[in-house]
Amino acid sequence: MPNRTFTSPKRSLAHLRHVSPTTGRPTVLLVHNRYQLAGGEGAVFDAESALLERHGYRVIRYERHNDEVDGLSRLELAKKTVWNRESYDQLLALMRAEQPAIVHVHNTLPLISPAVYDAAREAGVPVVQTLHNYRLLCPNALFLREGSPCEKCLGKAFAWPGVVHGCYRDSRPTTAAVAGMVAAHRARGTWTKKVDRYIALTEFARAKLIQGGLPADKITVKPHFVDPDPGPGTGKGGYALYAGRLSEEKGIETLIEAWRRHQPALPLKVIGDGPLLPLVESAREAGVEAVGRQPLDEVIRLMQGAVVVVIPSICYETFGRTAIEAYAAGTPVIVSDGGAVAELVRPGETGFLFPTGNADALAGTLTSFLAARDRWPVFRHNARAEFEAKYTGPRNAELLRELYASLERRSESV
Repeated sequence: MPNRTFTSPKRSLAHLRHVSPTTGRPTVLLVHNRYQLAGGEGAVFDAESALLERHGYRVIRYERHNDEVDGLSRLELAKKTVWNRESYDQLLALMRAEQPAIVHVHNTLPLISPAVYDAAREAGVPVVQTLHNYRLLCPNALFLREGSPCEKCLGKAFAWPGVVHGCYRDSRPTTAAVAGMVAAHRARGTWTKKVDRYIALTEFARAKLIQGGLPADKITVKPHFVDPDPGPGTGKGGYALYAGRLSEEKGIETLIEAWRRHQPALPLKVIGDGPLLPLVESAREAGVEAVGRQPLDEVIRLMQGAVVVVIPSICYETFGRTAIEAYAAGTPVIVSDGGAVAELVRPGETGFLFPTGNADALAGTLTSFLAARDRWPVFRHNARAEFEAKYTGPRNAELLRELYASLERRSESV
């Protein structure tokens, strides 16, 4: 289907023209503010865009990039974070020109801002918001402080504990800007009245969002997916695998400590980049290999060859895309037991859980897994079956179709 992308404030709307859908599927406007360091949210945005197009939707993308903040003063950026007139004007004009049936927002921070919801309300278009993190409840979006889960801002009208501790980017002014944006729009009723449906990625995340004040009847659980299907691997590579950002919240210190203290009989390959890369590189003598950042097809190839994938996050997460990529490859997982990722695991069937942040327990769980070698084919079968039942592209497209259709019907009845 024809695709339109609007990315630059310098690009005229005259470059966009209406193309009528030919499949009966509605036009969907996807909205996303990209981070300077590419991550999981951007990957999901791209994957979901492609999925919708493959299933007959006409997709328009509106994107902004955090590279645009260069040259803005702290005050200018704070104002745009709360409400950006430029984004509002561009989005309203785009909606009037293209007449989407649904606006599906992924990330608004900082340059798109909640102005997108006002533009959609003015244009009369229903809004879906995927919540990839806990930003509406916690300034750093992770519920994590000093290496441990922290919920001190949960449910507060203004997240003053996060400001006191400078939880976002180790900066009190920057944290105050984010907390102020959330609080201002909480007071305005933006989160409760101007978003028609939220997508939470797990029941764990949904429960936290409700606890934080979002209306339960507006929160639908829809997981991520892997598409196209890469097919299962053999698991005969003889290694354990980690894939993700190399940072504190991902539990890298727990992971490396487990290998250093116990030196399991299984070597560990670590895919990714981040501030804790030197720590990973320093553990070569313990059987740890830093593979570096890799394209998705190489990540999947390595998962297909892995005996097990380890996900040691110490933050709550909202999902666990690495887990379902492992399942797609037919590879079982070992996962920390706190937060949303644990929800994806059927212990003893598709993987195993260990106490969050406990390196000795992680090593012990790995030892038990290694001792159950005769059950590895069963674990691999179960992991692959879990993927086929819940996390394929066609299944996810159907979930989106049902969600969009319910909002279209509601819009027509108003």
